[in-house]
Amino acid sequence: MSPGTGGPAPREVVVIEAGRTEGRYWRDLWRYRELFYVMAWRDVVIRYKQAAFGVAWAVLRPLLTMAAFAFVFGRIARLPSDGVPYPLFVLAAMLPWQLFSGSISDGSLVLVTNANVVSKTYFPRMVLPASSVAVNLFDLGVSLGLLAALMGWYRFAPGAGLFLLPLALLPLVALALGGALLLSALTARYRDFRYAVPFLVQFWLYVSPVGYGLDAVPARYRGLFQANPLAPLLEGVRSCILGRPLPGGWVAYAAACVSAGAALAVGVAYFRRVERGFADVI
Repeated sequence: MSPGTGGPAPREVVVIEAGRTEGRYWRDLWRYRELFYVMAWRDVVIRYKQAAFGVAWAVLRPLLTMAAFAFVFGRIARLPSDGVPYPLFVLAAMLPWQLFSGSISDGSLVLVTNANVVSKTYFPRMVLPASSVAVNLFDLGVSLGLLAALMGWYRFAPGAGLFLLPLALLPLVALALGGALLLSALTARYRDFRYAVPFLVQFWLYVSPVGYGLDAVPARYRGLFQANPLAPLLEGVRSCILGRPLPGGWVAYAAACVSAGAALAVGVAYFRRVERGFADVI
């Protein structure tokens, strides 16, 4: 009731017209934050609800991949790990890699898989790729328990650098979100990316220091590997967890952070440029 009048309280009326939402897009993005939470939690539930092992898959996937990498690179190739047990050395980079690769893979398809919602309802579409990154952050949080258990198994005590882990993850999340925004927009317009992204992610794994360290790369090729912004970022996370020096130095890491910020800016710019036409092409 309206105070003092006895009549019904006035209701807010939102009129949606072509081009009128552009000026308040970022304000709407904040207003729709609850939708972001709902979409992220829905994807978590759908991912594990009917799986026999449920959320344990967030632990089993990196565990099995770590075992394979540790056997191939640690036992057969005998690559160095700076005195760190090789399974722990691999897992410290495997977890941030799976955050990145999962965000890219899931985010690239998120507009297509939510086509009915995109084509019928107004909301800032950027919520969808961002929710994909949030789901993979949830997986990372769960799988960090595996990392802690493995450290206990090997009686490995992390250093003070572990407190910097959230900061080391920020540029990685920025790179993942920028890639998810860019690839989701491209996949919505050109379905070829639906088939290209898995190949891209697989190739990216081999040129990123996950099963090996940058120190194991021959000196003449190391600069080429460091041109991949993901390489210094993964090594930065690994250094925080294991308390080892940062391979490649801080200059390469700072350049990778700048590249991550640029990737996010490009992803946001392209997504916003083509967002208005998603309902027509999806």
